[in-house]
Amino acid sequence: MQNPNKLRPFFENIEYEREGANMILNFGPQHPSAHGQLKLVLELDGERIVRARPGVGYMHRGIEKMAENMIYAEFVPVTDRIDYVASGSNNYGFCAAVEKLCGIEVPRRAQIIRTILLELNRISSHLLFLGTHALDIGAMTVFLYCFRSREYILDLIEKYCGARLTHNNIKIGGVFLDLPNGWLEEMLKFCDEFPSDIKEFEDMLDTNRIWLMRTEGVGVISHEDALSCGCSGVTLRASGHAWDIRKEEPYLIYDELDFDVPYASEGDCYARYKCYMAEMRESLKILRQCAKHYPLSDPQILAIDPAYVNPSKEQIMTQNYSLMQHFVLVTQGLRPPVGEIYAASESPKGELGFYIRSMGQSRPYRLKIRTPSFWHCAVYEEILPGQYLADAAAIIGSTNIILGEVDR
Repeated sequence: MQNPNKLRPFFENIEYEREGANMILNFGPQHPSAHGQLKLVLELDGERIVRARPGVGYMHRGIEKMAENMIYAEFVPVTDRIDYVASGSNNYGFCAAVEKLCGIEVPRRAQIIRTILLELNRISSHLLFLGTHALDIGAMTVFLYCFRSREYILDLIEKYCGARLTHNNIKIGGVFLDLPNGWLEEMLKFCDEFPSDIKEFEDMLDTNRIWLMRTEGVGVISHEDALSCGCSGVTLRASGHAWDIRKEEPYLIYDELDFDVPYASEGDCYARYKCYMAEMRESLKILRQCAKHYPLSDPQILAIDPAYVNPSKEQIMTQNYSLMQHFVLVTQGLRPPVGEIYAASESPKGELGFYIRSMGQSRPYRLKIRTPSFWHCAVYEEILPGQYLADAAAIIGSTNIILGEVDR
C-alpha cells in the first residue's frame, strides 16, 4: 500500500506556526475569482491573512517545449493560447522576435494594421478586466455593460479575420489581409461612441462608496516592491513608475503617435483601476491617428523576402515561383541565422517578451516567453499578508493575471 503522505500536494507539507490556532484555507484552484486554475494557500489569523503561498501549474501545457518541435510559422497559432483574451498581442510578440532575428523589414501598411489590431486587443482585454474585477467585488451591472461594449470590438476583429477569441491574424513578415472596405469607418464610429461608455463605467464606480471601500488602500504595491518583483504594465505604472515599452523602446509606428502614459502613485486597487480606464482613452487616440496614417501608406502588407516570408494567397495561385516558395516554407520552414534574440512589447497586462535561440535550423533550439502575469502572481506573497480574506478577490482581480500566461 502506498504511503498516504506521498499523495499529499506539496502545499500541505509547508510548515506553519500553529500558535494562536491559525487556520489554513485553500483559495482555489476552482474559485471563480482566481481567473483560472490558481490555488492560494492562505494562513489566517481570524479574517486577516498572515501568509500566502500561490500554487500554479494546473494549466501547464508545455508551450515553450512545443515551440522547439514546430517550425516557426506553425507555432504562431499556439501563441493565441498564452493570453487568450488578447491573443493578437501574443501573435505580434512572437512574429516580431522572429522578424528581428531574421532581419525582416515589415511594410508600413502592415505595421499600421498591426498597431490597430493591438490597440483593439488592449481595449477588449481591459474591458474584460473591468467587468470581471467589478463582478468579483459585487458590481453586476458593470460586468454586463463592459461585455456589451466589448462585443463591438469582437465584431470588428471578426470582420477582419473571422475569429473572435484566438485570432491568428498576424503572420511572420506582415499580416494576412488588408482592411476590408468600410472597416475603418466602423472602427472610427466605435471610437466616437466608446468614450460615453467609459464615462458610464466611471459614473457607476468612481464615487460608489462600496467600490471605494473595497479598493482604496487595498492591495498596495509600493514603488520599490513593484520594481523588485518584476512588475510591468499597469501594475507597475499604478505604483508610480511611468514605464511603457511603446514609449521607451518604440516598435511598429508608436514613435510617430501622440499618446500619454497614465500612471498613479498610490499603488492600490483603485489606482490600478483608474490607470486601466485612462489607458482605454489613450488607445482610442492611437486608433484615430492610425486611421489617418492608413490611407497614405503603400498597399503592400507582406515583406518581400523569399527566404523567410510566405507569399500572399493571390501570388501562390497565380505565380509558379511563389507556389514553390510556399511549398518549401510550409514543408521545411524558414531557417533564421544562428544567434539569439529577445523582443519585448507592451501587452495589455505588461511586458511580453520572447527569447529565441537559433542554431540555423527550421525550429528554435530554445524559446522562452516572459509573461507579465507570472511575475504579478508572485507578488501575492508580498501584498496579501495583512489584508482581510474578503479583500483577496479584489487584489487578485486588480492585478489582472490570466493563468494561460502564468503556466504556459
